[in-house]
Amino acid sequence: MNAGTVARSRRTAVAVLVAAGLAVAGCGAGGDGRATGSGGDGRVTGPVTVFAAASLTESFTRIGKDFEAANPGSRLTLNVAGSSALANQITQGAPADVFASAAPANMTTVVEAGDADGAPSVFARNQLVIAVPRGNPTAVAGLADLTGPGVKVALCASQVPCGAAARTALDAAGVALTPVTLERDVKGALAKVKLGEVDAALVYRTDTREASADVTGVEFPESARAVNDYPIVALKDAPNPNGARAFVAYVRSAPAQAVLAEAGFQAP
Repeated sequence: MNAGTVARSRRTAVAVLVAAGLAVAGCGAGGDGRATGSGGDGRVTGPVTVFAAASLTESFTRIGKDFEAANPGSRLTLNVAGSSALANQITQGAPADVFASAAPANMTTVVEAGDADGAPSVFARNQLVIAVPRGNPTAVAGLADLTGPGVKVALCASQVPCGAAARTALDAAGVALTPVTLERDVKGALAKVKLGEVDAALVYRTDTREASADVTGVEFPESARAVNDYPIVALKDAPNPNGARAFVAYVRSAPAQAVLAEAGFQAP
């Protein structure tokens, strides 16, 4: 067996293992997992698997349902996680049709690995806020307050877009902060606040809006230095290439952009 055959076999094995372990939330009915592409009349049918940044969970769930309604016979499945983890899964051969990242750096990983079908396009932007429990019991008004005695803070890990953005904002403010926990994605950091395990976390504005019953988002000026662009791309080895291209186009359409704006995302 030559080196190329070994590499292909290894990549296939990794793809099978990753696919078996995916934590996905289906937006539609179940099926046998086979892609049917598009019908003779141009309709998109079959499953479309989208790997999306955790901060897109609620918006893409709603957009997915709208996409299915606009394309009867299609079935959208979301795999949501930190963008860095998703990029690694894709480059290791995980079967997916679309990748939507919370930052260009993780998208670059996928593009440079040769896994993108064409150039990514930015479809939204997001900005950080300080998430605190409802009522803001520690009276946090800015980043400097997070260094107060006894104030416990959660951040995303540095390789995750929300973590990289947090470090950029903290550096811009000249604030040296040691978090009590580093989370794998923005939902993990937000959960620490909702559970009362920390006093604050740096998360996206969209996340505090979605969780407004439990948390308040405190705006701070340095967040303007750390606004994240969200790129999306169809993937080169997409099981359903027609569905992949159709979903990317739908995300950039007026109805989907309205959903994103309502959630607090900024226009690209």
